[in-house]
Amino acid sequence: MTASSDVTLGFIGFGNMAQAMACGLVEAGALPGERIWATAAHFDKLQKSAGALGAHACETAAEVIEASDFVVVAVKPHLVAQVLEPVRDALAIKAVISVAAGCGFDFYEDILAPGTHHVSTIPNTPIAVGAGVVACEVHHSLSDAELAAFENLFGQVALIEWVDGKLLSTASSLAGCGPAFAAMFLEALGDAGVKHGLPRATAYRLAAQMMKGTAALHLETGEHPGAMKDAVCSPGGTTIKGVAALEKDGFRGCIIDAIDAIAGE
Repeated sequence: MTASSDVTLGFIGFGNMAQAMACGLVEAGALPGERIWATAAHFDKLQKSAGALGAHACETAAEVIEASDFVVVAVKPHLVAQVLEPVRDALAIKAVISVAAGCGFDFYEDILAPGTHHVSTIPNTPIAVGAGVVACEVHHSLSDAELAAFENLFGQVALIEWVDGKLLSTASSLAGCGPAFAAMFLEALGDAGVKHGLPRATAYRLAAQMMKGTAALHLETGEHPGAMKDAVCSPGGTTIKGVAALEKDGFRGCIIDAIDAIAGE
């Protein structure tokens, strides 16, 4: 396996998540578009989306595999086995990265050729702007060199977090589904700002920067979120009144309920 700066990356399936990954890598300068190959069901759309990144649009998965060191499986989970069966042998000498939800290590051991190197991951959409998360199943079969190249490449555009296989779906719920919840929070803050007279664009910018800064502060310091909240809540002040209103309306309980709903509890 070559160094991360020299790897070639292929995508089998080039939907929203695959495009977010490719875009993040290209925009960050981690991997030029000319080192990315992709195939998808609708070739006309693929040509447009891949072309925008300077990547290669391929008509078949076999072409992608032949050109790539890492092959990202980014089709719908129920299609993975069907799509990979014809190229099973070709994948045996590549490193396979799955981004298909629910398809863990044991699943790929059953459908790939014996000895194929693979890792199951769940990225999230902020990877498109170099601020993503890639949750990875700790049980994988990448070689040491492949693992180093994988972490060096995707570590430039995402936090890589290794978790036990049974926790991968929970990690996906937080980091993968969480952007939808965060966007709803951003929209709600914007609506509140507009209600009280702020221009909408201004309200969204203020709320978005606040969310970005708060997250960055936690990642930088490791401070407990409760302590961060307490630091803003002066006795009898405005913030604690807002916190009390959120608690009355079950704010934290609603978030936990959302994760429970995803997990099927």
